[in-house]
Amino acid sequence: MVDPKMRRRALVSSTLGTCIEWYDFYVYGVAAAIILNVQFFPNASPFVGILLSFSTYAIGFAARPIGGIIFAHFGDRLGRKKMLMITLGLMGTGTFLIGILPTYNTIGIAAPILLVLLRIVQGIGVGGEWGGAALMATEFAPAKKRGFFGSWPQIGVPVGTLLANGAFFIMGGLITPEAFIAWGWRIPFLISIVLVAISFYIRSKVAESPVFEEIKRKGEIEKLPVVKVIKTRPLIILKVVMMRFAENANYYIYTTFLLAYGPAILLEKNSILLATMIMAGLGVFSIPFWGWVSDRWGRRYTVMAGAVTMLVMAFPFFWAVQTGDFFMVLLVLILTCNIGRDLCYSVEPAYFTELFEPKLRYSGASVGPQVAAVFAGGFAPLVATLLIGPEFDRYWLVAVYMVLTSLITLAGAFWSPETAPRVRLRRGLSAEYDPIANK
Repeated sequence: MVDPKMRRRALVSSTLGTCIEWYDFYVYGVAAAIILNVQFFPNASPFVGILLSFSTYAIGFAARPIGGIIFAHFGDRLGRKKMLMITLGLMGTGTFLIGILPTYNTIGIAAPILLVLLRIVQGIGVGGEWGGAALMATEFAPAKKRGFFGSWPQIGVPVGTLLANGAFFIMGGLITPEAFIAWGWRIPFLISIVLVAISFYIRSKVAESPVFEEIKRKGEIEKLPVVKVIKTRPLIILKVVMMRFAENANYYIYTTFLLAYGPAILLEKNSILLATMIMAGLGVFSIPFWGWVSDRWGRRYTVMAGAVTMLVMAFPFFWAVQTGDFFMVLLVLILTCNIGRDLCYSVEPAYFTELFEPKLRYSGASVGPQVAAVFAGGFAPLVATLLIGPEFDRYWLVAVYMVLTSLITLAGAFWSPETAPRVRLRRGLSAEYDPIANK
């Protein structure tokens, strides 16, 4: 029997920790779109500078599977809590050091090299964070409420987006453009260390996952859990990758790429930041709501509904942005993100953990999502920039790319089993999906 007090504490610590980690990860994304090209690639043209800046952004995503594999291995062997403490420290250290990193004008080519290395540290940290936070939330949750409980760590993304955009929005309003370029851009990176310290303290007060404690008691710990899950569950991992594709790729187009595209078509940068902040704030409510819906409606249909919404909205997203009207931009962000993307994203912790047996769960719930993060989210701003061209006039190619990612997710959900206990019972199946019997 799980102590209700410890259940609440686990939920709060998982949610707060992911908020801080995603703030760290996204503060880099905002900076990559608006300032890092100037500071670390000053000799490149504006378009090439953005490409180089987004390339360093993508490197953080490329490092995520490394973090996912490393921390999944030890998370399935040593416990969820220990890994979450380490990932938080990695992420916070990487972000703080970026805030004090000398620029190209100070140390030359060493500056972008060090920037890339610190981005890799960030990627490794967040790659190990996601699976552990998802497990802590869902393994403490009541069986019929895993969708709702699991969705709470997911609000780390909108909160992180809100805080990251807000930090740059505030700095841009408080100081002159010259001061922002000189030193103001560093402040959002530096304040991360305070947020990390608070989260570290709260996480230290949480017990280990009861599911892991049971695995340890039974002596069922795997020696090489990542290898085992890849060898025995390759199709499930592929389905997870597919189901994460659309929400991951499209979200970074809606947010990070938009910060580069908007000003190119004379849409004010602060208007984009403000609209993104409002959308992110709404995500704090929409994500738990869709998680609650998935407990009643089913995981598969929730993901499919989100994929269809993103598919339908791919072209209207650009048409709305091109009007230059703040309220049109806000409306389209709500439709694409708070409805389309959040339908998919809210379900992932519950769905992905339910697809794997407990002793392989950290590995299974980490490898697939982090592989998807590389091929979908990490390269999405870079791919979108290449597709749209130096004149920013081929938006329809980016929209087609968004449609294709949505089709991949739709196919992945259609191919996957239903795991929500209430829905399975309504269909006359056993409440718990059995991963072992359904390889």
